[in-house]
Amino acid sequence: MKCEHAQPLVAAYADGELDGIRRHSIQKHLRTCARCAAAHADILALRARLRSEVPYFAAPPGLQERVRVMVATTPPVRTRASASRWPWASGGARNGGAAAVRARWQWMSSGALAGCAATVLAFVVGTSVLDWRTEHDLANEAVASHVRATLDHRLIEVASSDRHSVKPWLSERLDYSPPVRDLAAGGYPLLGGRLTMLEGRQVATLVYGYRKHTIDVFVQPETRDAPPLRELRGFNVAHVNGAGWDWLAVSDAGPEILDAFLRELVHEASLP
Repeated sequence: MKCEHAQPLVAAYADGELDGIRRHSIQKHLRTCARCAAAHADILALRARLRSEVPYFAAPPGLQERVRVMVATTPPVRTRASASRWPWASGGARNGGAAAVRARWQWMSSGALAGCAATVLAFVVGTSVLDWRTEHDLANEAVASHVRATLDHRLIEVASSDRHSVKPWLSERLDYSPPVRDLAAGGYPLLGGRLTMLEGRQVATLVYGYRKHTIDVFVQPETRDAPPLRELRGFNVAHVNGAGWDWLAVSDAGPEILDAFLRELVHEASLP
């Protein structure tokens, strides 16, 4: 089996969805192809991570009981053997047919309501989990980027306290022009900027200083709701929306410092 044939089957193999012949072929291929074997390992690692980190939500007991009562109290549909399959097509069976139609609609409506309740619950829970997972992954990526850039001494790609130098440099390399403000008067001098890959997209990263601390601010057009400040892997992470932009800040500075800094930054960005 060649890579171009194996790659679309790696995920199905990891999920146990392949039959005997294809399963044997992919197993043989994975023993000799490091690239496909790595893809298979990544899928297994992601599955283990989801099982360990994503919260599990069970349906509330009240919903189950309401569905049981609804099903138990719904009258069965009974039609006369001599009635037409379509009662409204026969004038003689009009009254009996109307009752049958009403019973049928009552049964269908109750079933539809139960199905809608379950569907809505699944949608709300599923959306909440996905939003939580997306936001958690974004914060993890931002913290990892901050740590990598610090350790690799690549925290700043364009070093300047002049926003008229930092902004054009970032704008030339992105599909948007981020707002850049210098907050030196408030104790947060602009040190420069760099590009960061977050969620598969290049994002503007503004680098500020605060005493002996460094603050990374990842800026992109506003696309999501922002959760409150949190602590992650020893770093404080603050995420806010404002002035039409999404601001995600990472630093080892205190949470109250980071919160005050972002509020001032958003305020400055909203000014003409």
